[in-house]
Amino acid sequence: MHHLKNPKVLGAAAAVLLVVVLAWTILPAATPEGAAIEAIVQQGEFRVTVTTTGELRARHSVQIQGPPNAQQAQQYQMKIASIVPEGTIVKAGDVVAELDRSGLASRMTEVSLAFQKAEAQYSQAQLDSTLTLSQAREEIRTLEYALEERRLAKEQATYEAPTIRRQAEIDLEKAQRAFEQAKENYKTKTQQSIAKMREVGSDVERQRNQLGVVQSVMEGFTIRAPAAGMVIYAKEWNGRKKQVGSQVTPWEPAVATLPDLNEMESITYVNEIDVRKIDVGQAVRLSLDADPSKQLTGKVTNVANVGEQRPNADAKVFEVVVAIDGRDTTLLPGMTTSNAVETAVVPDALFIPLEAMTVVDSMPIVYTRSGGRLVRQEIETGAMNDDEIVVRRGLAAGDRVLLVAPPDAAHLPLIRLEPGKTPDPDAIQGDSAEPAVRTARSGDATP
Repeated sequence: MHHLKNPKVLGAAAAVLLVVVLAWTILPAATPEGAAIEAIVQQGEFRVTVTTTGELRARHSVQIQGPPNAQQAQQYQMKIASIVPEGTIVKAGDVVAELDRSGLASRMTEVSLAFQKAEAQYSQAQLDSTLTLSQAREEIRTLEYALEERRLAKEQATYEAPTIRRQAEIDLEKAQRAFEQAKENYKTKTQQSIAKMREVGSDVERQRNQLGVVQSVMEGFTIRAPAAGMVIYAKEWNGRKKQVGSQVTPWEPAVATLPDLNEMESITYVNEIDVRKIDVGQAVRLSLDADPSKQLTGKVTNVANVGEQRPNADAKVFEVVVAIDGRDTTLLPGMTTSNAVETAVVPDALFIPLEAMTVVDSMPIVYTRSGGRLVRQEIETGAMNDDEIVVRRGLAAGDRVLLVAPPDAAHLPLIRLEPGKTPDPDAIQGDSAEPAVRTARSGDATP
């Protein structure tokens, strides 16, 4: 027992023990199988979801618009000079925004001058018609007196020579024709005056109407709320909200909206790959970025048939509308939502993480253990979601699969599936340098 107390002996024993411990902890980890990260094949309900980001808006809202007849006043681009802060609660008739009047002021001056000119032309036409018809009436009176004189001269020439009587008759006939022609000319001039007055009168009416339109648009530049509610800014074509300096056009007259917060919906955009999975009526689970703890439910109510190019997006996307169930007064337009659309549900399925599957030569395989050794197992896959994929054949519940391919993956034995059958343990293919491995797989499930 004395040699056990020797310090040199104790030191050597401690060193040997340390080497054994290090070998025990390091050597197994150096092998690929010991270092591999595994996952267990799960069995149960499998949900296929398409997750997108959306934005809340009211299903029904009242638009606050600029002047409806701005195009008639030749106002095609109107700038917002001022607008109440977004979220302001307004009553019907309250001022919401003011538009810049500088462009319309010049138009007002132009139309006013045109109206004054038209009125002056109307007055001038009245004077001209009055003067023309007055002269025509005076001419008729003169010719009427001349006709009477010729009639008297003819009567006085009754006892004169035949030539004198004949001359008197000719003069009377000329006077009669001149008088009749003057009366016809008066009728024509009267009709001309009426036509002229109608022409200048219609121009006056047109200019008066145009002036009324411009005045109405000028009043409409003070935009008021048509109803009570919360002001939410309208969006421009590029998705940005309108603000001071933004343009209002006859084709996009909305400045803001008054949403009905009792019924909300989420507007989201789905890429052209996932939109094929989405259909009207599918259930949707939603959460708010502002309050992740709040969970909402809804249904898809509309899927766009035509894709569109969104700003800052490379691929085309399709608009999807999700109606939110129930009422929640805390939901406000513009809030960002996370939408998980349930496109399919498999009641009883086997599924593994997507990382566990590898595609080699168009063949899906997994790396699993069989008889204590790693093998490459061909599998038949089904539906998949963002994280997992269904395995129809090739694995059983509780099997373990590697999430990372081992270094010698290409040399591992390969177990192939027979078409329409469960894998045959004798049908194992591997590298010619590797011995065949016999496995017996049971419990393959086809959901």
